[in-house]
Amino acid sequence: MPEPQVLVINAGSSSIKTALFGADLHETLRIEAADIGTGGGIRIDGAGRRNVDLPDHASALAAILDALTDSGIRPQDLRAAAHRVVHGGADLTASAQITPAIRAAISDAVPLAPLHNPHHLSAIDAVQALVPGLPQFATFDTAFHATNPAVARRYALPDVAATAGLQRYGFHGTSYAALVHGFEQATGTPLPRRLLALHLGNGASLCAIRDGQSVATTMGFSPLSGLTMGTRAGEIDAGAVLHLVETLGAGPATHMLYHDSGLLGLSGLSADMRTLADATTPQAQFARDHFCYWIARQAGSMVAAMQGIDGIAFTGGIGENDAAVRNNVLAQLSWLGNIPHWVIPAAEEQQIARDAITLLKDHTHAP
Repeated sequence: MPEPQVLVINAGSSSIKTALFGADLHETLRIEAADIGTGGGIRIDGAGRRNVDLPDHASALAAILDALTDSGIRPQDLRAAAHRVVHGGADLTASAQITPAIRAAISDAVPLAPLHNPHHLSAIDAVQALVPGLPQFATFDTAFHATNPAVARRYALPDVAATAGLQRYGFHGTSYAALVHGFEQATGTPLPRRLLALHLGNGASLCAIRDGQSVATTMGFSPLSGLTMGTRAGEIDAGAVLHLVETLGAGPATHMLYHDSGLLGLSGLSADMRTLADATTPQAQFARDHFCYWIARQAGSMVAAMQGIDGIAFTGGIGENDAAVRNNVLAQLSWLGNIPHWVIPAAEEQQIARDAITLLKDHTHAP
């Protein structure tokens, strides 16, 4: 079998980010399409943007494949396409090759992730149309948390038709899986038995990892719950949500909770931690303090879920780059004692490529 050339695809509402990986999991090329539906542009390896009309995801992927060809790699040279899929529902708990049945299951999970899964499906369908026969794989952000016990996943709701599918799924699983897989290489030490992992970015969550498996996480049914985030409210009483719905209506309340809250709502200035760090307003400082307080407070519940702690790992844009946030959180967790901590670069795309290459090998070696 020739060296796998795997194109990792992360399709969002108005952008598609792709990265090419070889069998050694080294990234060799990055191509991004932006402003889909409102103009369009292509950027290769961070170079200058080239404007091109991108009315939909199919045209955006066609433009990405054209740029790939211009870079010396024809679509038929690809060994596979590997997609990040936010939600796998209750049934898709491991990476998988995309078959008609798997595609149907991703579609079935659309009500659980209406802002994400439809765009993943558009990208999957576009690749199928543009490069027929190319194997496609999916890695699910929810899959890593399938090892959470039932008491961690189940909401205290009656078992009736209206509550079907309502459970804590958890997200950022691809980031946590990559952290576990690459921990020893990144740190030079074995993976701690009980690791508190913090994925801190515009979206943020904590994960209690015991013996390499997720046993608890702060996000739940949606990526809205848990920590204070860039524009998402995080932890909020369901009664307060119902009040907002009654007062504003479901649509405006949803928009507020997802897009106008979090650091942006608290500061009235920005969702960007760097901007808030440079600001001099008390609201900006309060937003940063709120972010750190809820990390430390919810970290306690993660430690309880693991029955102790042996290490702390920071990842994600804020976790990797904002030392003041790390120091604030560690100071608030000093009651735990002298716990070792590490900063580990996020490697979600590499993990998606790894999953696809592993499945390719398994398929090749199957009897």
